[in-house]
Amino acid sequence: MRSLIYFLCVIFVFSVRLDVFAFDDSSSAVARNREQVLRKLGNESKLGLNLAGVCDWNTELPFVDVFLETRRWISQQEGKSWGEGPELELDERGWVRHLEDGCWVEVPLCTIDGGNYPSGIYTVTYEGKGQLAFNGARVVSEKQGTTLIDVDSQHGAFWLRITATDPSDYIRNIHVYLPNFGSSDLRAENGIWNPDFLERWKSMKVFRTMDWQATNGSKLRKWSDRPQVEDATYTKSGLPIEIICDFINRTDADLWFCIPDQADDDFVRRTAQLLKEQVNSEKLIYLEYSNEVWNSSFEQSRRASEKGKALKIGESDWEAAWHYTARRSIEIFTIFEEVWGSTDRLVRVLPTQAVNPFVSEQILQFDDAWRHADALAIAPYFGMSVPKEDVDEVIALGVDGMLKKLEKEILPETIDAIKKQKEVADRYGLKLVCYEAGQHLVGLWGANDSEELNRILMSVNRSERMGELYDRYYRAWEELGGGTLCHFSSVGKWTKWGSWGLIEYATEMPEDSPKYRVTLEYAKRWNCK
Repeated sequence: MRSLIYFLCVIFVFSVRLDVFAFDDSSSAVARNREQVLRKLGNESKLGLNLAGVCDWNTELPFVDVFLETRRWISQQEGKSWGEGPELELDERGWVRHLEDGCWVEVPLCTIDGGNYPSGIYTVTYEGKGQLAFNGARVVSEKQGTTLIDVDSQHGAFWLRITATDPSDYIRNIHVYLPNFGSSDLRAENGIWNPDFLERWKSMKVFRTMDWQATNGSKLRKWSDRPQVEDATYTKSGLPIEIICDFINRTDADLWFCIPDQADDDFVRRTAQLLKEQVNSEKLIYLEYSNEVWNSSFEQSRRASEKGKALKIGESDWEAAWHYTARRSIEIFTIFEEVWGSTDRLVRVLPTQAVNPFVSEQILQFDDAWRHADALAIAPYFGMSVPKEDVDEVIALGVDGMLKKLEKEILPETIDAIKKQKEVADRYGLKLVCYEAGQHLVGLWGANDSEELNRILMSVNRSERMGELYDRYYRAWEELGGGTLCHFSSVGKWTKWGSWGLIEYATEMPEDSPKYRVTLEYAKRWNCK
């Protein structure tokens, strides 16, 4: 799951004036921008989705092969504490080449509690010679290269171990298929994808793959660093681009893709070429430089500040990050335009802080970035991050009081912020879109250790009135003329770190979560026009 910092939407308090700059540019240039954007994106609102990150506790179950979401191998040794085995020698795809005497490796699969993943017979296939063992699962049958195991999900996670491997033909290419997907014939239609996952989100028009790409804090620099289809697991650096393209091509949706902040120009160019080759020609590509580079909680923001100051395009940390966001975005857009030959299928996104139009102006105006863009993107969450000093106040409010506060104070403030950002976008002839959206109720800086606070915030999320708030939220977005809105997030267990998922488990239905039900209703209403 994400760390606390990862989830927080940090609100900057600046000593600068927040009134926007006077925009002095030819009306004809803005008009041309607006005409191009409308031709590409239209006037209608669209509903999209941020997909949950790849990890063994992902409750969305997007793949029929659950091994794709395992963590790195845990090295174990007899007589030593847990996880203190020797350093492992791995091949280029992450498979263990050999094991020392008295050692083994293991990984947990489906670390999901409460029976919220399928029970039944899982098919384990592999290449090479050695010995597999399992904890939390019963071996039904085994032969070279294939083992059938019986899993009861009520017991939580199960474990796969390699207890012996032949260094000359080591165990590799392990797959652990969900019940009913052991046969390649059964996987032929949907490939690696769980058909229930594809069905769940079939009404969405845009998928943002920020978390799928492990964008925040990404270490990717060179093209050779990128994740590969043949990798043992996709949890190290995110999903391979080829896998993301395959998913998008199986949907009726466009792709919102985040370029890693440290990616060099060659990486960007090769990414552009691969997307051009592999994404179906009717799809749009929303193109964004990293994620929330304005937000100093993230590594990419701090790196952008350093680069901006080195280039002498900003004095303060935040100003340098804003200006570098504009400049690097233009560079990325230009590379894509050269590779693609036009901007017809590119939605060039400039991201900003939802509550601060001043930040938007800084990014849009620097290097005339607005002239190279199609959309201004915000994350207009409604809710609050509760600090320790406010915990007692929220507990005193209770579920009903918190809902009233959302209804009467917080949501109207959010809608007003959207309106102001829409005015900024209109001045530059850009479409206003949401890179993330939805409720934002979470304790921070230790406040989330309060069980009573977490109970209240989760109960608010489960309330039918939360569904009504989502209805008001989406309706306001539509009435204000917003474009694509990507909810954050799809599926994820609600914890003290936040209740971000529309539902907690893949087993839930629309009637189990009002905010999920209302979101699906708007997806059908907006996206079927």
